[in-house]
Amino acid sequence: MTRTLPNVSVVHAEAAGMGLDWLATAGPLLVWAIVLSFVFVECALIVGLFLPGDSLLFAAGVVLAQHAAEGHAWGLSVAALLIAIVGNQVGYYIGRQTGTRFIARRGGKVLNQANLERARAFLNRKGFLAIVAARWIPWVRTLAPLIAGAARMDSRRFALATALGAVLWVPTLVLLGYYAAGLLDALPWLKTVFVWGSVAFFVVGTAFGFWRYRQEMKRPVDDGTEPVQA
Repeated sequence: MTRTLPNVSVVHAEAAGMGLDWLATAGPLLVWAIVLSFVFVECALIVGLFLPGDSLLFAAGVVLAQHAAEGHAWGLSVAALLIAIVGNQVGYYIGRQTGTRFIARRGGKVLNQANLERARAFLNRKGFLAIVAARWIPWVRTLAPLIAGAARMDSRRFALATALGAVLWVPTLVLLGYYAAGLLDALPWLKTVFVWGSVAFFVVGTAFGFWRYRQEMKRPVDDGTEPVQA
């Protein structure tokens, strides 16, 4: 069922009344730019291990609902899932060329040998299905393509698995956020909390993620050998 789109001035007035007039000014295109860039980074680069990808997609749907931009929600779902596929392909080829020997950090809280081995064991046990399921497991989502590439997993099999995972992951969260926010139109105060909560969780999660990444990168690379004692 297609939602009736309100007049643009009405949307702006509602946003201002909720303290979210900046969303009306920013517009859906800013949401597109943020989502597509973050999805690519999370799926392709190790820094993505610390980014709140799930909450970003959900928050994007919530913000687009504030604009009553149903077409944007569906369009972004398709574009972001394509970017997620491309990002994982990049991660796969990075892993194929460099392996995973530079990922783990000695004493790392997240980037450590234990987590790396745990992700590798998960992929070894489940194979094709692990790549599909990895989309829903934040830290495995970033490590999976690197490990698959390093293990020389068949490239066509990997591409099919990561595409299927993206189709199940991206649209589900974006559209869930969009339609869940739309259901709250009759409860403006709850919708305000919902929108602000989604955006705040993403902003705080991103800032905390970058801080954690910087902390991890300060630690020496753990290549599996014991450090030399002075």
